[in-house]
Amino acid sequence: MKRKLLSLAAVAACAFAGSAQAQISDGIVKIGVMNDMSGLYSDITGPGSVTAARMAVEDYIKATKSTLKVEIVSADHQNKPDVGSNVARQWFDTDKVDMIADVPTSSVGLAVAKIASDKGKLHVNSGSATADLSGKACNANTIHWAYDTWMLANGTGKAIVKSGGDTWFFLTADYAFGHALERDTEAVVNKNGGKVVGKVRTPFPTQDFSSFLLQAQASKAKIIGLANAGGDTTNSIKQAAEFGITKGGQNLAGMLVFLPDVHSLGLNIAQGLMLTETFYWDLNDNTRAFSKRFAAIQGGKYPSMVQAGVYSSVIHYLKAVDAAKTDDGSKVAAKMKELPTDDPLFGKGTVRADGRKIHPAYLFQVKKPAESKGPYDYYKLVATIPANEAFRPLAESECPLVKK
Repeated sequence: MKRKLLSLAAVAACAFAGSAQAQISDGIVKIGVMNDMSGLYSDITGPGSVTAARMAVEDYIKATKSTLKVEIVSADHQNKPDVGSNVARQWFDTDKVDMIADVPTSSVGLAVAKIASDKGKLHVNSGSATADLSGKACNANTIHWAYDTWMLANGTGKAIVKSGGDTWFFLTADYAFGHALERDTEAVVNKNGGKVVGKVRTPFPTQDFSSFLLQAQASKAKIIGLANAGGDTTNSIKQAAEFGITKGGQNLAGMLVFLPDVHSLGLNIAQGLMLTETFYWDLNDNTRAFSKRFAAIQGGKYPSMVQAGVYSSVIHYLKAVDAAKTDDGSKVAAKMKELPTDDPLFGKGTVRADGRKIHPAYLFQVKKPAESKGPYDYYKLVATIPANEAFRPLAESECPLVKK
């Protein structure tokens, strides 16, 4: 297991005030960034999320002159719930980690959320997609940051059905994330007058999608919904192109497509894809400035929505620690919900009682090669989805923390 300790220069000259210091365990706020460091999600999260967390700490300390001492540890969960659970327990029980950030792969995210709750620690998830983290599996010590399956379904799925894509066939990654994304998208398709004519569950991860794509092709569905992510998405899109599926009149809906995926695919293959994200590097001056700094550290790679979410969530976490004068997980979680969110990447927002971070989402279409001005200039903004519409309404939440 790859593990790395990053000690950040996040200490001001003066010591933390007496009573406040006593409430910061060991005098150090320790953040664990857990994700896929080398597998199919590594470009979306991986070392780039560690970079984003480090930037967040440095930027927060510089901007606020905070006297917090912050350290970051990182680990590779290998997309396996048992590995992620073991890391979380060791971090919380032995290594004195106060908050675990990122955690893509919904099955791992759900496991880590449960452990954080049991141990009174904090989990701020930017990487997992399942809306269950703020739904039926919610807990008071988990905050879900960047995006979720409800948002993706109601952004991309709704737009496609309304534009005439009313028959669907799903290729679904066979684990918690894929199941949740299929479920939420199918509900949107049905609600808007469409119909799901078939679905197939694909092993996670998968290199060869040929048999699954042939089933989708035979279904004659107008839309082949890809309820997968990362390397699974890029592999299925590339192989669909090889089979001539889009040339035959069917269209692909990448229900979770990230900027690194489009970069990997290239515009010749990805052009025309509709997708929903809550962050894009070229949205405004703030996102551009952050992304250029990030790319300079990450060898020219621009940040994904998840990596931007890690940056944003760590800043709000540190604000809450300072405001609460403690790194106690339960108290900081409550403070994060109490304080309004405001950062350069996601703008103003809130964290609801169910742990769902609320901010706008954006429906994009991937540009044609001739429309792009250079690397990572890939998206055209189709629509902005306001914060109060982008995520599941609180009134419809299955979270037991929500008072009905």
